Amino acid sequence: MSAQPDDPYGPLVPMPDLTPGALRDAVARITPSRTPGLTRHLFEATTNAQQTQSLAPLRAFVHSWAVFVAIERRPERAVRLRELERIVEAGEQDPTEAITEIRRIRYEAVTEAGL
Repeated sequence: MSAQPDDPYGPLVPMPDLTPGALRDAVARITPSRTPGLTRHLFEATTNAQQTQSLAPLRAFVHSWAVFVAIERRPERAVRLRELERIVEAGEQDPTEAITEIRRIRYEAVTEAGL
């Protein structure tokens, strides 16, 4: 796991290396209930990579779970993202501002993950 500058509250775990094992370990520490989903996704990505003779499914797996970890390792960010997603899903108000903030959070997570 690579060192990251911490905000005042600090992340739950350092940003892990972008390998299936390191991502799995981080998910197991942050959100253990999501570990089975990661394992299924990895199995599917590996199978698809073999069938298509392409690394694209594995790259998509790493991207998806690296962004997930980057978001979830900072609880305030994860809670805010879920609030924004509820606003959009409810459809009770103009979602423009919520969508803009969701995009910002995801962009920050992609950048933090080094993708």
